[in-house]
Amino acid sequence: MKAMPWNWTCLLSHLLMVGMGSSTLLSRQPSPPSQKRSFVTFRGEPTEGFNHLVVDERTGHIYLGAVNRIYKLSSDLKVLVTHQTGPDEDNPKCYPPRLVQTCSEPLTTTNNVNKMLLIDYKENRLIACGSLYQGICKLLRLEDLFKLGEPFHKKEHYLSGVNESGSVFGVIVSYSNLDDKLFIATAVDGKPEYFPTISSRKLTKNSEADGMFAYVFHDEFVASMIKIPSDTFTVIPDFDIYYVYGFSSGNFVYFLTLQPEMVSPPGSTTKEQVYTSKLVRLCKEDTAFNSYVEVPIGCERSGVEYRLLQAAYLSKAGAVLGRTLGVRPDDDLLFTVFSKGQKRKMKSLDESALCIFILKQINDRIKERLQSCYRGEGTLDLAWLKVKDIPCSSALLTIDDNFCGLDMNAPLGVSDMVRGIPVFTEDRDRMTSVIAYVYKNHSLAFVGTKSGKLKKMSGTSLCPTLHLQMAAVTLEGLFSSCSTN
Repeated sequence: MKAMPWNWTCLLSHLLMVGMGSSTLLSRQPSPPSQKRSFVTFRGEPTEGFNHLVVDERTGHIYLGAVNRIYKLSSDLKVLVTHQTGPDEDNPKCYPPRLVQTCSEPLTTTNNVNKMLLIDYKENRLIACGSLYQGICKLLRLEDLFKLGEPFHKKEHYLSGVNESGSVFGVIVSYSNLDDKLFIATAVDGKPEYFPTISSRKLTKNSEADGMFAYVFHDEFVASMIKIPSDTFTVIPDFDIYYVYGFSSGNFVYFLTLQPEMVSPPGSTTKEQVYTSKLVRLCKEDTAFNSYVEVPIGCERSGVEYRLLQAAYLSKAGAVLGRTLGVRPDDDLLFTVFSKGQKRKMKSLDESALCIFILKQINDRIKERLQSCYRGEGTLDLAWLKVKDIPCSSALLTIDDNFCGLDMNAPLGVSDMVRGIPVFTEDRDRMTSVIAYVYKNHSLAFVGTKSGKLKKMSGTSLCPTLHLQMAAVTLEGLFSSCSTN
């Protein structure tokens, strides 16, 4: 990791982009030590809204995924190189895309929305996936964004047909002597026959290899994927799984999701559709996805339920907050933002909460559920995948922290919700993004809001210490406002 200044610059830039959803980035502007630092601005083309941002930890270079373009910026937001990705002639109904076979649908000039942007450090390349041609990806050299490969001739190369920028999440699992894996999670937009909602793919060393993005395992009966069954759409016609965040920790890969489900309100015999936030966990080495488990998550404060996940970020506890929570400084914490209620996904209420989850506690809850299911207690409790209840089967075996499932009692759902620790609520200016960092043993959380403000929390309880307009933030102000007791 390089020196701290660019790191904080990148954190703030990320929050600004996610929180405001614009085509503007801020960075610090170097100035004499006696003066406060101000921020320089990078603006893309008016029609090129920014979709995703990643930072090279080794160099501090920033990569921006925008509509029709990929940017490489220096840490002070100077453009180093760009790569055009669109627009091009396409039609979302063309499957396979016209690159593979002639399409009878009318073609129109179509923008390419960046849907996933990942740095493959092992091979020094950028994975940039867009909305054109059913979600094909380009592999670009980090140094100059030269195109190393663009696989498009197999169905495994089409990752998602959804045009929304936040519809795909990817997590790379790296190995020293083997090809890496890419876990892909995506909304399917009513096309489960074309796209698995979650899968693990091969990341070959050769960017033009025939096996790039092939499923890690695939035979006649089992594959490294999960598809949404067509029967699910008879129960919830607009069912989909919306992925909000993804990460890896220990032996597992995790995704945080929003899912619609039908529930009966108290005292009612009819069902209504609500949205439930769930954490999905898979073993990194599970090629058959027998380890798939999902658990509902939420937050409650003063009798108010916050159940619609908006954003999340994985960080460490740090020594000070760790003592308060009773965990080690290097234990993983999930910083999450929820909005109030469960009924609105697209138009969330402005009331929101910042909540912390201790990842070990979630894993402990999953282990308890696995143990009870293998004692034959309850059902698999995964309505969207099984449609009808399937009883758990009893088996004599030891289930430890790293248990990765068998071809029974899988996939599995946890029925009881894991509740996070609420640390801050906002009633008017909905929180939309979050990032966290440990600085001098203190855990700091930065939250972006709907109106473009930045809120900073620090200290043992993460009580809010500073509310700042984005354009007025200075690095000195951020650090000097932190208690260092």
